Formats: sequence, C-alpha cells, structure tokens
Amino acid sequence: MDTSAAPGALRAGRSYSARVAAGLVTVGVALVGCADDPVITPGQGGGDGLAAVCPDPVVVQSPWWPQSEHGVFYHRVGEGYTIDPDQLSVTGPLVAGGVDTGVQIEIRAGGPAVGFQNAGTVMYTDEEILLGQVATDDAIGLSAEHPVVAVMAPMEVAPYMIMWDPERFPEFQTVVDIGRTDTTVLYFEGATYMDYLVGAGILRAEQIDGGYDGSPSRWLAEDGDLAQQGFATSEPFVYEQELDAWGKPVRFQLIHHTGYPIYAEAIVVRADLLEQHSACLEQLVPILQQSLVDYVADPEATNELIVELTDAYGAFPYSRDKAAWAVAQQLELGIVGNGENDTIGDFDLERVQKTIDIVVPIYSGQRRDVAPDLTPEDLVTNEFIDPSIGLS
Repeated sequence: MDTSAAPGALRAGRSYSARVAAGLVTVGVALVGCADDPVITPGQGGGDGLAAVCPDPVVVQSPWWPQSEHGVFYHRVGEGYTIDPDQLSVTGPLVAGGVDTGVQIEIRAGGPAVGFQNAGTVMYTDEEILLGQVATDDAIGLSAEHPVVAVMAPMEVAPYMIMWDPERFPEFQTVVDIGRTDTTVLYFEGATYMDYLVGAGILRAEQIDGGYDGSPSRWLAEDGDLAQQGFATSEPFVYEQELDAWGKPVRFQLIHHTGYPIYAEAIVVRADLLEQHSACLEQLVPILQQSLVDYVADPEATNELIVELTDAYGAFPYSRDKAAWAVAQQLELGIVGNGENDTIGDFDLERVQKTIDIVVPIYSGQRRDVAPDLTPEDLVTNEFIDPSIGLS
C-alpha cells in the first residue's frame, strides 16, 4: 500500500501514542504484514472445500451500502462476480489465497437497502442469510426476540464519534469538555450510546438534539457552531476533502474512549442456527480473519469493487480516495487491530460484560425486552477464531 499520497496529516501537538489513547487523532497511516492464508481447497480433508460444510452461496447481510469498513467480506469476492442492481447484491466465487473454496459468496447491501432494519432482524426473515453484522449493544436489544451470536469482530474499536470545529471550539479536547458547555450535540434519534453519554453525566439531556439526518446541512447552516455525531472513517474526510462549503479539518473523540466498549458491526449468526453451521464456521471464520489482514495490507482491488458496487446500486457517492483513506484511518485509530493480544477478530468477554452492564439498564428504562440473565457467552464466541491470525 502506497502511503505517500494519503490525504491529511497528524495535526495535534501531543505524541501519536498519547493521542490514540485519548481517541483524539485526525488522519494518518499504518502498515501491517500478512500471514499465510488458511486456504480451504476442493478435495482438502476428503471433502469439496467449503462446499462440504457451508451453504452455497454463503449469504451475508451487511449493515450498510458497500464501503471499506466491510472489506472483510468484499475482499473474498473472486473474479467472475455478478452484480444485481435490483436486489442490491453481488455474488461471486468465495476465494481464499487466490483459490476458489467451492462456494459462492453473496453480499447484500443494508441500511437504506433494507429499510434501515437491523441486519439481525433481517436475518430472521430469511434463513438463507448465514452471516450478518450487528453491534454488541444492538445484539443485546435483539436478545429476547431475535438473538444472534457474534463469531468475529472485524472492528476492535467502534468508529462512532462526536466531532466539532477546532477553530470554533479550541477548548474542546474530549466529549466531557462539550458536556461542560451548552453546545448542542446533534445525533440520530435512537443511538444507544447517546443514552449512555447522558446517563453517565458526560453530556446533558438538554443539550442533545436527535434531529440529525446524516447530511451536513445543519452543520453548514450554523457554521459549525455545534457538535455532531459521525463515523471517524467517513466524516473527517468528507468535511475536509469533499465538502467544498466547509473544506477544513474537524476534531473528534471516539465514543469508545468515553467508556462505551461495544464491538461495532460484529459478524453474527442466528443463535438458533449456530450449532447447525458450526462445521462451516470452523473453516470460514479463519478465512475471514485472514481476509481482513490481507485487505488492509493491500486494499486497492477490493476498493475498486466497492466503488463499482456503490455506483451500480445508486448509493451515496463513494470515491476511491475516500475508500483508501478509510482503510488508513481504520489502522491509525486501531479500529482494525489485534487488541490486547496477537489475534485479530476475537472478543474480550470482560468488555462484553461491561457492555451488558451499561446497556441492559438503558433498555430496561425504555421498557425494551432483553433476554433475562444475559451473559457474554450468549452474545459472542471465540470458538471459531484462529489465534494465530493477526496483524503483524
């Protein structure tokens, strides 16, 4: 990956490591190495590759339009794929190490493509869907009626953030600083992390505004005189590089660094189908772990596919420059990473328990049904993770 042309540069005065620890960074790059790909080839182990144990196609319900945050799946789409612009999906050979594994992979767009339904809910309407992507807090909310179990965490740190204009608010260093003022914080109504921020006393109920519609219109109309939710892998690039009416950096802190430790967009299966698909997952999950390692090391070809798909689907504009920047941003912020060990994609059960302790009281206060006596093991498993696969 050529890092010389990556947009932007580090802009804060403190050290990189200190800024990462505080969640206060802009853009930059990091490089990783690759391990040997765990290829499952036809005939291996006396079977027909993944075809011996997995459904064909392996159907994935993604949480949004195609973007680099979902490269773990798109990187496995081999040559000869077909795009269905009506069904908003792509289907092609599922490859590992350049070898056809014997099954197809079908990746379906989410978000607006499914009426903004959570991927876990969609999975319960169609048993053909093997894998979806669901955040830990959402999985807790689904646990009573549509329980899912996460088998891999492609994001070690959630990319959700609160951003602000550093020229307008030079005194802001963290979200806590925002909460000490009357500054409006614009967000999507229903974001559970906002209930956490208010409940923890980090922000105040009277300063939050759930009227965010995903566009920069309010930000521009008020000339940045507010704070706003966003994705650290998207808005900082859009506002500085693509939004001519703004065209300057924003500053932000990740929600993760306020003490909200969810695993965003974890790869899940339906809880009632976990045992049925365990033989498939035993082989498939390591292939996905390696896919993530390989993608962030050399994302260009996969990014070409992602951009092609967004064009074919009529989705939000997604440029090659933004896709490349988003990969670098995921690495710099530790959004993609090994965490506390040398393994990519595994779960820390203490983090999951902390999330349960935070989120269950929030949902109970909202009179939302949650499975009783929920444990981390109800929500995640490391059973299928290969501990030898990670970034180097």
